[in-house]
Amino acid sequence: MTTAEDAARLGLHKVGGRPPLRDYVADVWRRRTFIYSMARFKIESENQQNSLGMLWVILKPLLNALVYGLIFGLLLPSNTRPPHFVEFLLIGVFVFEFFAQSWTAGGKSITNNASLVQSLAFPRMVLPLAAVTQRFLQFLPTVGIMLVFLLASGNRPQLHWLLIVPIFALYFVFSCGLALVTARLAAHWRDLNNFLPFLTRFFFYTTGIFFSVEERFGPRDGHKGHPTIIKISDFQPIHEFLSLARSALLAGDSYTIDERYWLFAGTWSLGLFAFGVWFFWRAEERYGRVD
Repeated sequence: MTTAEDAARLGLHKVGGRPPLRDYVADVWRRRTFIYSMARFKIESENQQNSLGMLWVILKPLLNALVYGLIFGLLLPSNTRPPHFVEFLLIGVFVFEFFAQSWTAGGKSITNNASLVQSLAFPRMVLPLAAVTQRFLQFLPTVGIMLVFLLASGNRPQLHWLLIVPIFALYFVFSCGLALVTARLAAHWRDLNNFLPFLTRFFFYTTGIFFSVEERFGPRDGHKGHPTIIKISDFQPIHEFLSLARSALLAGDSYTIDERYWLFAGTWSLGLFAFGVWFFWRAEERYGRVD
């Protein structure tokens, strides 16, 4: 019987086995073109049956912003709305939409491709990364819509608008890390995918999409406010990314850039991505198994 040492000496390896982490990451990197191509194909396949086709990539977030704008524009008293409420809301909805869709799609990336996982040999990490890449490609046109809307609303282009490039780059890395963690958990506990819509809804209503956390819970009219809530939101990554995006696009209009958020968001993004890569890789041999 051939031992593991004999197999290694002969250049043989276990089919479906987990390679060393460095080799595994290098293998994923070599497939970066495939990840991008797969993401583009998914976008086209999801919209080709619709009459409006790829136009839905832009229409969906626009309709979401319109609905939330009408609802919360009527429900929220004018004196409690943040400055430049329409721009504030539009940025919040568009930026949050990418997070919500990436989290959901990444969590289902293994379970929804079970036949592919079971029939072909490739690093499974490709699937959640392709899912997030797909949502990011869909997110980019909405960034253009945000900028056009800001210009149409009378905002002049500023040099600090360019800060959205590193902000959204970190946002993409953060979403990849979260998708990797969720994809592994959902592959072994499929009920998690049923909880994700509720979790994203929770973040939507607590992150400050249509209200300013600092103004709502900060000190006002002699009241000390709720400093604990402010402190928690400071370390909440989605709130940090929303605040960074708004401060970059609306800086000088009652919005200032909190430099701490750059450190916090960068730590969240790089730390979660590194952990996600390791965490996902650890279960590489188990994906696609039918127990």
